[in-house]
Formats: sequence, C-alpha cells, structure tokens
Amino acid sequence: MLRDDLRCIFYITIKDLRAYYFKPPNISWGILFPFAFVLAFAIRNPGDTHDLVPGLLGLTLLFGTSSMEAIVIVFERRIGSLERLMLAPVSLAALLSGKMLGGMAFGLTVTGVVLTVALGVFGAGSVNWLLLAVALLLSSAAFAALGAFVSVAVREIFEAQTLANFVRFPMMFLGGVFTPLAAMPSSLHVIARLLPLTYTVEALRAALNGGSLQSAWLDLAALAGFTVVLFAPAVHILGRRAE
Repeated sequence: MLRDDLRCIFYITIKDLRAYYFKPPNISWGILFPFAFVLAFAIRNPGDTHDLVPGLLGLTLLFGTSSMEAIVIVFERRIGSLERLMLAPVSLAALLSGKMLGGMAFGLTVTGVVLTVALGVFGAGSVNWLLLAVALLLSSAAFAALGAFVSVAVREIFEAQTLANFVRFPMMFLGGVFTPLAAMPSSLHVIARLLPLTYTVEALRAALNGGSLQSAWLDLAALAGFTVVLFAPAVHILGRRAE
C-alpha cells in the first residue's frame, strides 16, 4: 500500500509538472510578478534593497507554489480526470500529496532562479545554507497546502482564483515583505502572526544573515504547523466531495 501511494505521488507530480507548470507563461509570470512588486516598492522608497531580498524570495515562493496549485484540482474535477485518479487504489492523502509536490517543485524552481540572481548581486558571504534550504522547503509545503485547500474548497476556477488572491494579497502587505513587523502598528501584529508568509520572511532573513536553525526554530515550527493544519482539512474536504 505504501509503495502504491509513493508511486502515485511520483507520477501525479510528474504529470502535473509537464501538463500545467513548466510552461513559458507560468515560468515568466512566477519570476517577474514578485520582481515587479518589489521593484516598485524599491523605487518608491529607495534604501537598502538588500533588506527586500527575503520578501522577494517569499513572494516568489508563495505565488509560484500556490497559483497553479489553487486551480489544478478544480480544473481536473471539471474535465473528469480527477475522478479517474480517485478510482486508483491509493489514498486521498497520497493523491493530494502528489498535487502539492507539483506546486512545491515549481515554486522552488522559480525561487531558485530568483535566489541565484539575488546572491549574484548582493553576494552570499554569510548565508546559512542549511537554514535556507529548510526554510524554503517548509515554506513551499505550507504554500502548497494552502493552494490545495483553496482548490478543494471551491467548485469553479474563478472562485479558486478569487479565494487564493483574497488570502495572498493581505499576506503580501502584512507578512513583513516590504515593512518589518516592528515598524507596523501593534494592532496588525496579531494578524501578521496568523499568516505563513510572515514566518517565511523571518526565516529567510535569518538564513541570509547567517542565523542558526535554533534562532529560527519558531518560524520553522510554525510553517510545519501551517502545512498540517491546511493539509488535513483539504484531504477531508476532498473525501467528502468524492462521496
């Protein structure tokens, strides 16, 4: 059973990457969209652009991972291919994990491109590579789980896009991407602490400044928690829709 689940996860991931993700428009949009927002902010408020790198990476990972992830399941439900997948002798958790891994792989790929450019411009002298890798991996899992939850919670593609943006855009402005939490009004701190992007940006900032795993353990634990909290109900909802 476990072998069947792992095989299912692998082939669903490969299928989704080929069919949906690695297309020129998706790649260019996944890279250029966060760059455009960060560049606009940097032009409006010139200063130390190096401080914007964690937010740029977080935005790229958020939108690269969750954008297609949020509509793939809805699309496949509409054309009937999801029902054929659900007839396979695998668990719903494995099926949804395959969908999530497709989004994670794409998000990490485009984020890797942005990271390479950023490190080429600003240098990589004090980067904690282990913390960086763990932060990127856990963040991509949390964002993929968010996309999966959105995708199973609605019935139409436009609803998935609307709900995903309803969640992502507040994260973009309240998650510490452009303005550190310390500079925000205290009334917004509670909201910011409910957003996974906040912990992504903090963990990436620690990694790029040479911080240790111990210094970012709370951020990493929060990202792992978001993954579980979003993935479990997504599996439950998918199961109810299959009944």
